[in-house]
Amino acid sequence: MESLTVSSAALTRLLDGRWAAVRRDVREHLAAQAAHGALDTARLDVAAHRERIARQIEALAETGGPRLGFPTEYGGGGDIGAAVVSFEMLGFGDLSLMVKAGVQWGLFGGGIHLLGTRRHHEQYLPDIMSGALPGCFAMTEVGHGSDVQRLRTTATYDPRTAEFVVHTPDSAAAKTYIGNAARDGRLAVVFAQLVTGGRSRGVHALLVPIRDENGTVLPGVTVEDSGVKAGLNGVDNGRLTFDQVRVPRAALLNRYGDVTEDGTYTSPIDSDNKRFFTMLGTLVRGRISVAGSAGSATKRALAIAVNYADRRKQFEGPDGDEITVLDYLTHQRRLLPALATTYALHFAQEDLVAELHDLQGGTPEDVANADEIRQRELESRAAGLKAVATWHATHTIQAAREACGGAGYMAENVLPSLKADTDVFTTFEGDNTVLLQLVAKGLLTNYRLQFQDLSPLATARFVAEQFVGAVIERTAARKVVERIVDASPVRDDDDAVFDRAWQCKLFTDRESHVLDGLARRLRAAGRDNAFEVFNAAGDHVLRAARVHVDRLVLDSFVAAVERCDDDEARALLNKVCDLHVLSTIEADRGWFLEHGRLTSGRAKAVVAGVNRLCGELRPHARTLVDAFAVPEALVQVPMLDWT
Repeated sequence: MESLTVSSAALTRLLDGRWAAVRRDVREHLAAQAAHGALDTARLDVAAHRERIARQIEALAETGGPRLGFPTEYGGGGDIGAAVVSFEMLGFGDLSLMVKAGVQWGLFGGGIHLLGTRRHHEQYLPDIMSGALPGCFAMTEVGHGSDVQRLRTTATYDPRTAEFVVHTPDSAAAKTYIGNAARDGRLAVVFAQLVTGGRSRGVHALLVPIRDENGTVLPGVTVEDSGVKAGLNGVDNGRLTFDQVRVPRAALLNRYGDVTEDGTYTSPIDSDNKRFFTMLGTLVRGRISVAGSAGSATKRALAIAVNYADRRKQFEGPDGDEITVLDYLTHQRRLLPALATTYALHFAQEDLVAELHDLQGGTPEDVANADEIRQRELESRAAGLKAVATWHATHTIQAAREACGGAGYMAENVLPSLKADTDVFTTFEGDNTVLLQLVAKGLLTNYRLQFQDLSPLATARFVAEQFVGAVIERTAARKVVERIVDASPVRDDDDAVFDRAWQCKLFTDRESHVLDGLARRLRAAGRDNAFEVFNAAGDHVLRAARVHVDRLVLDSFVAAVERCDDDEARALLNKVCDLHVLSTIEADRGWFLEHGRLTSGRAKAVVAGVNRLCGELRPHARTLVDAFAVPEALVQVPMLDWT
């Protein structure tokens, strides 16, 4: 391995993939911003940070990048995948910029694009793309965070005036933690229970002005500042309430449901549940963007920590010279398995974005008519990868901080802000635990074709009444894996832990076993005890989701290695993939041993394999992080000048 002469450029070409030009453009923009200190936030107070981010939003709008995901007929780029990748790349810099950009163009603009119709597009999209109309995405309520279907804000149609009356009935229905609300937003996409003719038609989205062009809060709207947060203080989060605020009938984003002038409700989708989940499904790109930007922040943290560990010396060695910190196995184990998994998650994210682009890259009509099974699978993959990627970010950034000792705790060395800013990623765009439950539900045969309530009770009743079984989708990456497995003989020696076919079989077998076991437990439920059975299987539900995501991530990594056209880079990536796999198995050794999937000897071989791979990859650690191509100004923190 040490004899390999892999260039970071060869790895970067593979990592940058389909949207390499977009990645290059964002890197150049961030480098230019960093060159004059625009990304240095360590000494900014909240007001100054918000002002700086607002100016950076203006600068970002001028690059044309935010237009990428919008229709070409309104001046957009018509490239959903490029738009998501551009948001992902902003995660290399100040994450407040990424989040505020995501609110403005991903959530606010994307909501109007995907839930509205031509009249909304013509009126609003040009000013949204240019940044001239800042807006909010007002979904979350303090009393109903993850349970969107039961939001309490109402939008009641008044046929006498052809207006909707938007109202917050109590404090629990206040729209809370809303980005762009406290300072800059002028128009909000508000999710509310639509009521017409005395009947509720479920949650719909409406456009509600909250400020005039001078920034004055409008009558009936109350805005409160969320105040100082643990991180992301460049984003002006706020709380919104509405007191009988009237908006015209045309304010309803009416792609999936409309109200005629006399109050008659119409929709192309008969089922209220199906309509609700179809609406939410179109907004999946926000969740995908969070997973990608968490990955970017993780890469930046690892680039800093590996560079530091490769320069810092500590304690005298046998030859009398001080030892470089990264030469210690204990330090390698802190950083290199996390680095390997970061590579794995990158390729899984790339496959997910490609699927999003292929499924939702057409017109809103195309999105509405997309294959239901593929759409449900996309939502499940997005939920699972977002959960795993954001948890990986919080754990890895903390490990990077610890690996840099006291220096890593200094604000000027960036790691503390990365830790603080990404912490909330585990709960926004969906709480990770709830998202894994969604993944597990999607794995039960036929569930993805039902548009059931997300509550545990509704799910329990479903599984009590249906035949439930495990399924494994045949993605493009899975086909590559199956070809490798089919071509490989069965091995019994301990070196099998380095055999790709053995690894893939082990991950697939674990997924099938856990899912089958969950299905058997849930089949025991009847209508009278369904909730109790489902609730008691909560740990099993989460494990089923997690091992499913582990298998998807491995599939993507294996497929990426296979398409690498540089022989030496492929050889190095094979080792990185091995380390990702063996460290994952090592972390779950208990399950593999308990279920007879590993002998004690092979379990020891897994641990020894992790140690061996850490040593083999140590000479290439700098190359591996350099391949992320984080702009140099964002990696060269002060502590690197001390070493």
